[in-house]
Amino acid sequence: MGCLFFVNSKKVRIFDTTLRDGEQAPGIDLTMEQKVRIAKQLADLGVDVIEAGFPAASEGEFEATKKILDEVGDKVEVIGLSRAVKQDIDRTIDTGIASIHVFIATSDIHLKYKLKMTKEQVLERIYESVRYAKDHGLIVEYSPEDATRTDEEFLLKAVKTAIEAGADRVNIPDTVGVMHPFKFYDLISKVVKVADGKIISVHCHNDFGLATANSIAGVMAGARQVHVTVNGIGERAGNASLEEVVMALKKLLGYEVGVKTYKLYETSRLVSELTGVPVPYFKAIVGENAFGHESGIHVHGVIENPLTYEPISPEEVGNFRRIALGKHSGIHGLKKLLSDQGIELTDDELREVLKEIKALAETGHKVTVDDAKAIAIKVSSKKINA
Repeated sequence: MGCLFFVNSKKVRIFDTTLRDGEQAPGIDLTMEQKVRIAKQLADLGVDVIEAGFPAASEGEFEATKKILDEVGDKVEVIGLSRAVKQDIDRTIDTGIASIHVFIATSDIHLKYKLKMTKEQVLERIYESVRYAKDHGLIVEYSPEDATRTDEEFLLKAVKTAIEAGADRVNIPDTVGVMHPFKFYDLISKVVKVADGKIISVHCHNDFGLATANSIAGVMAGARQVHVTVNGIGERAGNASLEEVVMALKKLLGYEVGVKTYKLYETSRLVSELTGVPVPYFKAIVGENAFGHESGIHVHGVIENPLTYEPISPEEVGNFRRIALGKHSGIHGLKKLLSDQGIELTDDELREVLKEIKALAETGHKVTVDDAKAIAIKVSSKKINA
């Protein structure tokens, strides 16, 4: 399903792991019903793959994966995470799922302290687990966990081993977010060269705030699938943000993505509501201030032509333009805001209202539309009484 891609294709697959890697963040524990609601929203949004969970982790994860498959499996590829061990793979198979995401770490630190395995043993495990899953008719995506801290020669050997065993896709995780875009571009370029035409995917964490940038660099280097989460939620500093990656690929680089971008804001709000994790005020694309303007110069420009200070329209991502009032406000924005409320004032009256608004804002008060209306009514009534 969706494995016949070529590196020069302009189509990029969006692999959403909100329900797996996103939910692994401390404090996020979704019920089955909540996971299904999010899965339905993601399917409507148009992502290519939904990672439903880690079926072997718990009975709840197993049942939730089955339920998600039942609810949206006819609309989108549903995949389950599995360690590279037979018991995990069998448990994933038991859900009825057609796709599996198999992982085993490859970095020296993981081999020594976590797996306590040699490199040869890891390569053997990669081959055996991928082959076992393929022999059971599954679409297989393999991830060398902690790939970006893995010896490069060994990483490429692990990638080739997975492909020789039949892997349909290979994902390169920046598990602890230590890449920067230039270095990641070079690494993915090398991985693509040994991938034998298979889809290379990238999975970037945000420990240094570079998850989106690294994901884009990976695509530019030839990756044709990106792992993301809604609002960038996830362990530690989170994952690459679905909304940022999608819009950067589409608007800045001209790649094709199947996501219905006008549903991004509502998807963001649903995930925030169900996880209890607020969306940062200044969050790109879906934040409350992503299309907010207060400065008089900016507001004037946006009123005349939104492109003066907005690189994309808020409607394109389902968000809203917000004209704020404060000490940086100008007469054009105030006039537009009051006009929208059915209040028309002369320029002299507007200047008087603006002066009071700025004085109010200087006290630290957050000026609202109701404040502006009250001041405008007071100023206009002076003229009537005079």
